[in-house]
Amino acid sequence: MIVIATLVAAAGCADRLRTALEAMIEPSLEEPGCLGYQLYADPNRPEQMVVIEEWTDQEALQLHLGTHHFRQVSEVLGEVLAVPPQLRRLTERIA
Repeated sequence: MIVIATLVAAAGCADRLRTALEAMIEPSLEEPGCLGYQLYADPNRPEQMVVIEEWTDQEALQLHLGTHHFRQVSEVLGEVLAVPPQLRRLTERIA
């Protein structure tokens, strides 16, 4: 299962968003069922960042959503995002 989250920081909040998202990488990669957790920045829109996560299954993702580090970043996101995050879940690998 792949999760693609696109996040847009409010004016003046890009650094705080980046810091919060970077803090998610290591603990997420240590979780059972996490196959990948990458953060990307848009070079043309520094306020926009994309997180691409890969999980073994829905159960692993659900466990992730209940972790302490996820709850912490959720609080920060509520303070720094200009718009709600755009989330896409992809479940079928083709070829």
